[in-house]
Amino acid sequence: MILLDTSVLIASLTSPKSLLNVLQETLWLGERLIVPTIVLYEWWRGPRLEQELRMQETVFPTELATVFGAAEAKIAAQLYRRISRPRGREMDLAIAACAIAREVPLWTLNRKDFADIPGLTLARIP
Repeated sequence: MILLDTSVLIASLTSPKSLLNVLQETLWLGERLIVPTIVLYEWWRGPRLEQELRMQETVFPTELATVFGAAEAKIAAQLYRRISRPRGREMDLAIAACAIAREVPLWTLNRKDFADIPGLTLARIP
């Protein structure tokens, strides 16, 4: 199981869809990919085309999104207090907290944004 960052959705589902083949290959290999509600929020607030939203709903249905709940909020707050310079990184910390709470790696294209987060494992996807 791997938790997806918003960067993976953007690179897979928006033009030029540079990551779509890797995403499909990962799914075909049987890897379970999960999207938390906080990632959906970040994805939906962007300028999305109807076609992109339909594709997201087909590949990652909203009703299957994992919830950013109290446990994740607590971890995110602990991370906020623990790392240096957390301001402006609240979304990244919330996404990281979702992966940490589920004890799964995070697949992100912005590895340096998450590199200093204790307890977080980053997925190694080609």
